[in-house]
Amino acid sequence: MSNKEKMAMIERGLEPGLSRPRASAPKPFLSLKFGLLLVGLGLGLLIALFTVRAMGINEDESVAVYFGCLSIFGGFGLILSYAVEKSWLDKQKDLL
Repeated sequence: MSNKEKMAMIERGLEPGLSRPRASAPKPFLSLKFGLLLVGLGLGLLIALFTVRAMGINEDESVAVYFGCLSIFGGFGLILSYAVEKSWLDKQKDLL
């Protein structure tokens, strides 16, 4: 397949050795996504800590509370990130 592409480029008058590597698509919301994920995980840890201490849960059972809260609040952070991205993209479409 690569040979066919190079032959097609030569036929069009292009030099196949000078082709630029394909750049990945820009990801403008990556920082927002990771930021909200980390905020969600931090909130999950705090809520889990307060829950374990308030209810007097022993160490064996507290692991489940920590993992559950981390998963739930991390997921909320990602859902919030999606909502912010979608609303921003919708506003951009309206402006065009």
